[in-house]
Amino acid sequence: MMAIDLWNEDGSFGGIGPEFEPDWLFTDRQKALQADLIELSRTTLRPNAIESDEGYIFPRKNFEALAELGVLSLNVPQSLGGMGENHVATAMVVETIARYGCPSTAMCFVMHSAAVAAGMLRHHDNAAIQDLMTRLDKECLVGTLSLSDPATGSHVWFLLSSSAERDGEGYKLSKKASWTTSGGYADWYIAQTTSPDYGGNYADFSTWLVMSDEVTANPGSWDGMGLRGNQSGPIEITDIKVAAERLVGPVGDGATSNDEATDPFFLFGTAACWNGIALGMIDIARRHTTRKRHVDVGLRVCDYPTIQDYVGNAIITTNASRMLTYSTCRQMDETTNNCDWSIHADPAVLPRAELIPWSWSTKYTASSNLTAVSDKMLHACGGTAYKAGIGMERLLRDGKAGWLMAPTNEVVRNFLGRAGLMGFEALDLWNQNVDQRSIDNEIKKMTPEEKRTLAERLLAE
Repeated sequence: MMAIDLWNEDGSFGGIGPEFEPDWLFTDRQKALQADLIELSRTTLRPNAIESDEGYIFPRKNFEALAELGVLSLNVPQSLGGMGENHVATAMVVETIARYGCPSTAMCFVMHSAAVAAGMLRHHDNAAIQDLMTRLDKECLVGTLSLSDPATGSHVWFLLSSSAERDGEGYKLSKKASWTTSGGYADWYIAQTTSPDYGGNYADFSTWLVMSDEVTANPGSWDGMGLRGNQSGPIEITDIKVAAERLVGPVGDGATSNDEATDPFFLFGTAACWNGIALGMIDIARRHTTRKRHVDVGLRVCDYPTIQDYVGNAIITTNASRMLTYSTCRQMDETTNNCDWSIHADPAVLPRAELIPWSWSTKYTASSNLTAVSDKMLHACGGTAYKAGIGMERLLRDGKAGWLMAPTNEVVRNFLGRAGLMGFEALDLWNQNVDQRSIDNEIKKMTPEEKRTLAERLLAE
């Protein structure tokens, strides 16, 4: 399969113009980085995306190219050899890679960034994490998250199939994960299990640094409809022994780590990926419809008002989604002094957690918009886009992951609706609150004999 290049014969870009780019949000350094990423996409990431899609190949070559730019340590402070960039820059990098280069690489990079965030949140007195962060680009060490559980589906916060035990001065860990992006290909994993001595309280879970040789996976088994380079599959961690410094943060810090690090970076990062794919589809539509002519009526496809309507609406809704994502990231920058991890030396400082409703909204808005945009850009390009030639169908398949990726859009809507109506405590993620209303209502339906039988059973338990 050969995708039509988005760059014209004279070197100009064939997609929509720079007037649709919110570059006032970016520093000069970020603009330069974006330009470098666009050029890298043209020469390397985009050609490799076709290879990844056709052969279900993990985009290791793309990560090696990104490491040469220093991007794997994008959010690592300069004191540890990183770029020291902020949340807006992270969203821009993901969006740019997804739009011009390779959506699979963009999504794997999102998981890498979220893993870096989890490590940096609690790096202050942890030599193992500090050492790892200094080597990300030099050794092209790709990280990822492993939070899911095969028994709880998209409820990734509920870890039924995991355990941690104290083992001398270290720990012994076991875990089954159903979905792990870059599974079997990542060099290091941020994994979560129930805490040692958790006592049946699934809200008590902990975060760990696990290395690739401690994970059992089946690399190459991924057969997804899209994002075929992701290699998102199950992994297992079986009775591995780790040193105490592999505990990321204190015991029981899992929920806090999620709220302050992994969830924000994952949610706005995936939103940026979906926004980038939407822009990529608009770019393809622009290039195709301005070049395709109907000779019988003397019109290009772009001359039809219907096509102009499709593209205009797609630009408006996609840029609205982008602005929600960038605005949320900008507020994170404001409240963290531009992603200054030193503020978390005080573990009670958790500014990103206060923005979780907005982070959820970015994911929902971007993936919902992409669902609509992908259909309309397919319609705009007609039968040509239905075939593999211009690259539209690949992006359409990639984009279908947006709605489904946990938390699914149905879960996000339910979270926000319930929280808006009844407060966040009503979410009860770990089934800790008794629904007294339902109990009372059900008891009303029971006969005296049924009530007596229930009482005897409860007393026996």
